[in-house]
Amino acid sequence: MTEDGKPKELAPKTRIGLRFADGNVHAETGCNQVGGEVSTAGGKLTIDVLGGTEMGCDTPRQEQQYWVEQLLKDRPTWKLDADTLTLTRGTTTVVLKDRKVVQPDKVLDGTRWSLETVVEGGDTEWHLVGSEKAHLTISGERITGFTGCNDFQGVVATTGNQLTFSDLVSTQKACAGDDGKLEKAFVTTLKGQVTYTIEANRLQLRAADGNGLDLTAR
Repeated sequence: MTEDGKPKELAPKTRIGLRFADGNVHAETGCNQVGGEVSTAGGKLTIDVLGGTEMGCDTPRQEQQYWVEQLLKDRPTWKLDADTLTLTRGTTTVVLKDRKVVQPDKVLDGTRWSLETVVEGGDTEWHLVGSEKAHLTISGERITGFTGCNDFQGVVATTGNQLTFSDLVSTQKACAGDDGKLEKAFVTTLKGQVTYTIEANRLQLRAADGNGLDLTAR
């Protein structure tokens, strides 16, 4: 990114990304996910209504989110050249590379996935401080991990993009407060069959009722 001819630094340990699908654009801001219906007509990105998640972030990431939102609201011009997308607004230029080039998809098996976000009903997302301590690892037909309160293990069968969990057992430490809330969400998702998708270093698990988990490879 450059602004007024000078490099503009990202907030520490963040990336900015755009994903286009079915007439919508979804933006990764380094804080929350934002997006909306988009038109690319006339060489400009036009988004009439921009919405997104509302997770609290530290000041650098929150300010970066506002900056990205303003960029998208100001209808920047765009140019696509092979695997490079360039957005321009006034003296601001953002150059993005195809995600699959700079960050190939992680493999499901053998990767440690740490919890990032809990999804309820397909449209409500929440994140607690310390959520990332909950994690899971799939190794062949076994799943092991930590709910945020208890260690667990079980059996998993993989068919296409479906995972079926069974025989889940865990230690029996009493879980109260946020730890209990995390464990309930974690265990609820790891019952029966879920659909999984992997994009770069992120794993999404979704049950038929829309509940699920978003996890990150660490």
